[in-house]
Amino acid sequence: MNLLVYLIAGAVVGYIASRIMKTSGQQGLLLDIVIGVVGAFLAGYFISPLLGIGTINDSISLPTMLVTLLGSVILIWIIKLVRK
Repeated sequence: MNLLVYLIAGAVVGYIASRIMKTSGQQGLLLDIVIGVVGAFLAGYFISPLLGIGTINDSISLPTMLVTLLGSVILIWIIKLVRK
């Protein structure tokens, strides 16, 4: 059940992050899910301890989703830098 929740949350967060970074036309649903899940992973290790907010493993709430979104946006930004 948790895997399904991660995939759905990853898809939503990845889609929103790709819209924020204006890359939604370049990637599809699968890449949105990957961006969301990897962004959540990175946010859990680097951003959550700095802000004192739990991760998406603890609960799915607005603060955890915003931290996951921030991690996904940073991931897309890093990918854009590497592509240049």
